Amino acid sequence: MKTLQQQLGKYGLYHRSKRNVLTHFFGIPLIVFAALCLLARIQIPLGSFVIDGAQLFVLASVVYYFMLSFSLGFIMAVIFTLLLVGAQPIAAMAFWPWLSIGVGVFVFGWVLQFIGHYYEGKKPAFVDDLIGLIIGPLYVTVELLFLMGFYKTLEDEVNAIAGPTKA
Repeated sequence: MKTLQQQLGKYGLYHRSKRNVLTHFFGIPLIVFAALCLLARIQIPLGSFVIDGAQLFVLASVVYYFMLSFSLGFIMAVIFTLLLVGAQPIAAMAFWPWLSIGVGVFVFGWVLQFIGHYYEGKKPAFVDDLIGLIIGPLYVTVELLFLMGFYKTLEDEVNAIAGPTKA
């Protein structure tokens, strides 16, 4: 498994434009939220307990993030849990409102992503490596933390791999 620095650096190679990163600050959370809304309708019985697809997705994602970094894994667990809590009422809606909101938000999030990549002049990272789909939420989180002055060493390590950001 690649290290945190390698994962973020490789993802960062596709995200050097500040406009692209800005669109990702909105697009990626919308995509994750929409995916959770849609996945929450999948019910998986485990004996007398039922878990839904969104809970399973969050669990698997957070375990992966913890494998990369305990502190960032904890931050991602909080963020994903908040998104999951927000997604549950939408998943409980009638079929058409649930589907319309889930698919609509999902598509809007991807439109933002592709607008950002238009400015970047590069394809999305997941086209070359599907792991980019799970690294994306972590990447925008650390980019926000970098802007707030946290994880300076990690920022330097990521920039050493990906290069400097541009306007």
